[in-house]
Amino acid sequence: MSKKQLITNELEDFYNKASEETRLDSGMGFFEFERIKSLIERHISKPKATIIDVGGGTGKYSEWLAEKGHNVHLIEPVEKHIKLAQKRANKSKNKFSVTLGESRNLDVKNEVADLVILHGPLYHLQQKEDRLQTINEAKRVLKKGGHILGFAINSSASTVAGLMQGLVHKKPFLEMCKTELTSGIHNPPKEFPWLLADGFYHKPKQLKKEFTSQNLEIINLFAVEGMIWLDNEYFANMLNPKKKETLLELLKTTELDESVLAFSPHMMLVARK
Repeated sequence: MSKKQLITNELEDFYNKASEETRLDSGMGFFEFERIKSLIERHISKPKATIIDVGGGTGKYSEWLAEKGHNVHLIEPVEKHIKLAQKRANKSKNKFSVTLGESRNLDVKNEVADLVILHGPLYHLQQKEDRLQTINEAKRVLKKGGHILGFAINSSASTVAGLMQGLVHKKPFLEMCKTELTSGIHNPPKEFPWLLADGFYHKPKQLKKEFTSQNLEIINLFAVEGMIWLDNEYFANMLNPKKKETLLELLKTTELDESVLAFSPHMMLVARK
């Protein structure tokens, strides 16, 4: 990797081909965006909070937070995303800062943030020492009593999706799932080039341990999508107000239940300094 390039060629290539900008506007992405906003909002302790959005992508969450009056700083390693985020910040009535950087080395002073959002870094850092360095950096820039929201992909994510779609019967996909379930390492087989590049998929206990090892207090571990996306008619039902209410009621009932957390593709850990 060059000095300017902060991530692997594979990851840069993946995000250059994928559209993170439009992903949250359709399909699962639309519901993910609404759900994650609600989870983040629960953990903002005061008006005009200082929030650092690490791995903030194209700035959709940063823009939303800035519009609510918070002091928001986006840090992102993908240059394509930085350009889009800067364009979004320039157009926004309430500005937020945009910086090219990455989670293991934040160009931020000590103890300035009320909330640090790690929304992306833990998806990709395959080496444990890199993940711990990321968590420690988030802790460093956080005020005493502040919170970190650590988003992670569940080790069972590909397997559950593969079972639903019949993909586990394809040998390369099955081998990928087995590796994720046993080691957490995710690398897409050449037969499935559209899958996420350079990934790490956590088990809940492992995610908790990585945060407690940095002397952070675990407050909660939330299922992001939960099990409701397994509904055969999920998309249609989420667009039906009455059925959506039923699904969200089920999600609320199970969001902290670790016995069913494996059915949720993503999870969000809340830690306090």
